[in-house]
This record gives sequence, C-alpha cells and structure tokens, in this order.
Amino acid sequence: MAELDENRPSVQESLEQVMELLHRHELATAAAPRGEGDPRRELVETLVHTLHLAELQKLLDELHPADVAYILEALPVKQRLIVWDLVRAERDGEILLEVSDAVRETLIAHMDEKELVAATGQLDTDEIADLAPDLPREVILDVFKSLPVEEREQLRAAMSYPEDSVGALMDFDVISVRDDVRIEVVLRYLRRLDEMPDHTDQLFVVDREEHLKGLLPINRLLVSDPETLVAAVMVKEYVQFHPDEKAQDAALAFERYDLVSAPVVDGGGKLIGRVTVNAVVDFIREETDSEMLSAGGLREDEDLFASVWKSVKNRWAWLAINLVTAFIASRVIGIFEESIARIVALAALMPIIAGIGGNSGNQTITMIVRALALGQITAANARKLFAKEIGVSIINGLIWGGVVGLFAFLIYHSWQLGVVMTGAMVLNLLLAAVMGVTVPLVMQKLGRDPAVGSSVMITAITDSGGFFIFLGLATVFLV
Repeated sequence: MAELDENRPSVQESLEQVMELLHRHELATAAAPRGEGDPRRELVETLVHTLHLAELQKLLDELHPADVAYILEALPVKQRLIVWDLVRAERDGEILLEVSDAVRETLIAHMDEKELVAATGQLDTDEIADLAPDLPREVILDVFKSLPVEEREQLRAAMSYPEDSVGALMDFDVISVRDDVRIEVVLRYLRRLDEMPDHTDQLFVVDREEHLKGLLPINRLLVSDPETLVAAVMVKEYVQFHPDEKAQDAALAFERYDLVSAPVVDGGGKLIGRVTVNAVVDFIREETDSEMLSAGGLREDEDLFASVWKSVKNRWAWLAINLVTAFIASRVIGIFEESIARIVALAALMPIIAGIGGNSGNQTITMIVRALALGQITAANARKLFAKEIGVSIINGLIWGGVVGLFAFLIYHSWQLGVVMTGAMVLNLLLAAVMGVTVPLVMQKLGRDPAVGSSVMITAITDSGGFFIFLGLATVFLV
C-alpha cells in the first residue's frame, strides 16, 4: 500500500495528471499510421506504451488505493478500464473495496475469474464478505475453498449478517490476552508479531473460554509496571456490541464515546471480533450517500459515466411519480381557470406560494429524517416536536406572508390581494409543516426508509396544496 506523504500532490492534481497522460496516449494512438506491418506504426505504438502508459503506471503505483479509486470513479468507462489494466494485480483487492458499488460492477465485469480469485485472496475475511455480493458465485466458491478452516468459518459468519448490522462491520483481526498474565508477558507477545492490526488502541482481555473480561488500552500497557497483572490495569467498564445490533446504533456510540475500536461478543459473552472507526466512517458515508440519493428519488448508487439506458432505469420511477403529481397540480389550477381569467395577477403570484411552501417543507422533512436517523424522536416527544414545527410555520408564514402581501399590494394596488397572499402563505406553510413531520413518521412506522423520495413528495404536496389554497381564497374573497 502506498504511504501517505505530506508533499504528495492532492488527489485532484493526480486526477488531472492521469487525464493528461490518457489524453496524450489517445492522441498518439490516433496519429499512428493504419497500414498493417508499417514500421512507423509499430514505432509509435511502442513509444506510446513505453512512455505514456509507463508514466501513468508509475503515477498509479505511488497513489493510495483510495486515491486510485477516486480517479477510477471520475473517468469515463473506456479510460477507466485502461487505468484499471495498469494497476498492479496485488493492489486490485484493496482498490475494489474503495470504489463505489456501481464502479466496482464495471471493474469486476472486466476481470476474468482467475484475476478475481487472486484479488479476493489478498483480503481479510471481513473484506471478502464486503465484496461477496458483487462477485460471481464461482469466484466465491474458489476463494472459500482456498481459505483455512478457521477463516472459512469466519467468512461464512460474516456473510450471514445483514448489511445494516454490526456483524457486517465487524472484523476478526483482534489481539486478545489473558487477565492472569503479567504486563511484561503481553509486551513480549506483541514484539513477536510482524505488525499490529490497524486501529489497535486496546487489547481484549479474555478468560480460557474466550469470554470477554475487559479491555487493556495501549497507553496503560506502555506505562504500567511490567510485573503488574493484566487484571489489575484492565478497564472493566466498556462499550460492547452484539453482531445482530444495528450498525446505525454502533455508529452513534462511536460518535458519542469517541471510540477507535470496540469488541463484538456473541450471546454467551465470547469475543468474536471487533468494530473499528474506519469501518464506522465508511458506513456513515455510505448511509449519507444513500440518503442523498433517496431524497432525490434515485433508487441506487449510479455510476457517473453509466450508460444512458442504465441511468434512465435508475431515475424513471420517481420522475413518473412527479409527473403524476404535476398533472394533479395542473388540474387544481384548471379548477380555478375562471378566477385566473378574471384576475390575471393570480397566475403571476401563485408560484411564490408554492415555491416558499416547498422550501419550508423540505427544511422540516430534512430535520425530521435526520432526527429519526439519530434516534432522537420518541412517542413521548413527537407531539412537542409537532407543536414546535406548527409554531415555526405560523411565525414564518406571518413574516414572509406579510412581505409577499406587501409586494402584491405595491404592484397591483389591491390590499385585498395582499391579504389573500398573506393568508395563503400562512396556510401553505402550515400544510408543509404538518406533512413534513407526518410523512417521514408514517413511513418509518410502516417500515420504509423515511428519506426515500421525501423531497419529491413534499414538493408535490406543497405545490398542489399551495395552488388550491391560494386560488381558493382568491375565488372566495376576490372574484
């Protein structure tokens, strides 16, 4: 793995260098003569491969796997595969772990079975489990057969846990010690290791049956008297997880208690693995990306350079729903065609009501979805939260409704129209607040992700509702 260097170029600069080298390669290839057996063509092709591609490969070798993954995601598919072919085989597994699911799919499709087995065989069992859903069944079987019995059982266990569970985040690379040995014995044992697992901030203290007894922080290990027993210096109060717990709960615990690693135990209290901060950070990033996509109505992670048809399939569902809601909004307007014909100003003013209502609703629904994700909303505080959002909407409605009402009065010289604008603004913001709280709470109660399509839904509701409220009030009081 490439070492991180303070003087290394930024990943964006590295991307620009890669794109420049690819551009040179394409220009040189395009300029090569087309005749078969032409010595000039052979010379050009030789120069291309020995200069541009060699320079590109050297650059890739110096980059961290995460930076290579970033570059692969930022390249069109054709260029991406050229770069992927230049990555050294021993780094394939690390990079496949770093790229997004959509890009990983294109890279795996480009590799043959032997390459995939070799790449996967370089990884730890928990990392293989992360890749397993994207790998062909034959590859998984070959890798499974090649593993020692203990690692084979670990892989089977890791693959059995749901994606959103602690078990899916867990790794098995732990250092455990007994509580009845001296610190000096532990230090001798550590010196015999080639290296310690990443993010090792503590050792796990177990008994003869592997039941977890406590934790031995590295800082305590280093400053304690070598003759002291582990039991005397270990931490007996600690955070632990079970593999079936929700990964979201573990992420919240890591944030709350500033954890670097934490033990995972089975139902009988036996140590079976650990969760580390890097796995938690990756989970949080993936969850955030998923929520952003869901809020926009996208069904799954989409490769930036995916085919047109694939992107269309990913996006069509909520666009179809949006089209239906747009038809509903148009029919709402159609009901009041006669009112609009009599007071043309209504056509110019009604988008203001709908737009402000949509923005307010999106603010409310964002707050509620975030609070649900953090587990901050309960049956006891839901009513207070609902009342608070109603109060916010009334105050905002009066303030900004007054502003747009004054705006309408100054332009159209009608105080009645200004009052209708103010009333419509207050009522539509109330609608936005009610639906902004209700929709995600109902979706969660039904077992659905409250973030999925939330912005699309709230915009549709406030558009149709805003048009109906504004035009209805105008019809009653002005026409």
